[in-house]
Amino acid sequence: MGICATFIGIISGYSVAPLEGCRCFTMKRNGEIFNIVLAGLFSALIFVMTAYLPRIPTTRGYIHIGDAAIYLAASLLPQPFAAVSAALGGFLADALTGYMIWAPYTLVIKACLTAAFTSRRGVILSARNFLAAVAAFPITIGGYYLAAMLLTSSTIAPLEEVPANAVQAAGSMALYMLFAVCMDKSGVKTRLAGNM
Repeated sequence: MGICATFIGIISGYSVAPLEGCRCFTMKRNGEIFNIVLAGLFSALIFVMTAYLPRIPTTRGYIHIGDAAIYLAASLLPQPFAAVSAALGGFLADALTGYMIWAPYTLVIKACLTAAFTSRRGVILSARNFLAAVAAFPITIGGYYLAAMLLTSSTIAPLEEVPANAVQAAGSMALYMLFAVCMDKSGVKTRLAGNM
């Protein structure tokens, strides 16, 4: 996790300075440290939920619930932390489980999934985040259709993956909404706001 958090801090454009006499890194403000650590944790959660939790193989890829963690990250983290966390978690899941051919496309698609979400509301499941989860449906289907089209040089062959991508997007959206309602009822966002 420490490597993910440091990597996220560096590529997010925040200056990382080593502490005197210490091998660890520190950031200029506690809010930045918190966002980097939370982004690292979400990268790991996205990786695990994508690569190992209920994973159903399809003809060219697999169905997973990792996008639910991406939507949560995008609802809790500001940009660019949410996008980097989503891209890194999804990329690692593909790269380390035998789907390296999809990893570069996943990097872009997963970052795009976070674009419409906001972390600025007092709740996770705000009206905007609900609409962003709905908008993620065509982004997932269209993104992977275009990726398959580039990989196969065909406009017909990628159509066989559309139903699987639709199931993945719908399942992740439902799971995100369930998590968001439970987390909103327990006041997670309010407690996290004190650390940001």
